[in-house]
Amino acid sequence: MYAQRLDRVRAAMNEQGVDVLLVSVGADLPYLIGYEAMPLPRLTMLVVPRDAEATLVIPRLEVARVIERPDCFSIRGWEETEDPIAVVADLCGRPGVASIGDQTWARHLVDLMGFLPSVQWRRSVELVGPLRAKKDAAEIAALQAAAAAADRVAVQLQGGEIPLIGRTESEVSDELSRRLLAEGHSHVNFAIVAAGENAASPHHHASERVIRAGEVVLCDFGGTYSVAEGEPGYCSDMTRMLYTGEPPAAFRELYDVLFEAQATGVAAATIGTAAQDVDRATRKVIVDAGYGEQFIHRTGHGIGLFEHEDPYIVEGNAVVLEAGHAFSIEPGIYVEGRWGARLEDIVVATEDGPLALNKADHNLVIVER
Repeated sequence: MYAQRLDRVRAAMNEQGVDVLLVSVGADLPYLIGYEAMPLPRLTMLVVPRDAEATLVIPRLEVARVIERPDCFSIRGWEETEDPIAVVADLCGRPGVASIGDQTWARHLVDLMGFLPSVQWRRSVELVGPLRAKKDAAEIAALQAAAAAADRVAVQLQGGEIPLIGRTESEVSDELSRRLLAEGHSHVNFAIVAAGENAASPHHHASERVIRAGEVVLCDFGGTYSVAEGEPGYCSDMTRMLYTGEPPAAFRELYDVLFEAQATGVAAATIGTAAQDVDRATRKVIVDAGYGEQFIHRTGHGIGLFEHEDPYIVEGNAVVLEAGHAFSIEPGIYVEGRWGARLEDIVVATEDGPLALNKADHNLVIVER
């Protein structure tokens, strides 16, 4: 699998005139060789020349963490007394164009520019991004497993197993996190819990605010799930809405619009449709209902090894959906100072139509505790 991915990236390098690809921290590295660099000042970098063997430059003390794949890359462990930037520059040769990972530490890029002053630098997202965006069968299976694990937590939440009333947002967030781990996630990426007026803030940080009876509670959570030990994990991400008691008519009306918009967005996410047209179809439902000014973010983001990656479902993105593209559909309506709502599934574009990976109840769930 990894040898095939490196072959595809070299073909893309040839098409784009890139002489060497350099990837460090971020998702490109585990995608290409199955190893995730530790986010430390010591440099780990995969050097992929267009016409030569790939080499993983890595601190010697971390070599033991690497699953060796001799058919894909060699390992060059560097000592504490060595300059790893010089090692990387030497492996690069004399490139005219280099593509570097988007998450690479700026200090490493600045130092590389000193060793390679005549190089034209490009972002790796232009090279590796389109390859990562199209998930293969194994990646889709991994996303399905992650979504199913998150769904199990959502069912527990909707079924009243996780009490809300009288607890703080942070307490509920902590419990959602524990349950994600119990359902097989290797780590939690986020667990947003926003009650009442806080639900009008899309990225609200769970606080010490106590959840009361008679208000909305927005729960948006996800983590990283590894199907097999030693393999990179894929992400889950979903949002469901609850109300602690009988919702007022105004909120039911808002939620009905949101429910229709989300279902419309999922149905629109077909192969051959531009990402921006999916956003337009979703947004039109909300605009026509008079809530257009309260939908303040894009309809969705791609997902895979990272929570947010290509393709982005947003106005201005003319990229056409292809089989294997995986992304969220998550419209939201936010009334500042009063309440907010969002509904989110992970969706995969397939030859048989859009495949929504999240199955937990999409209705507004009323809880009594």
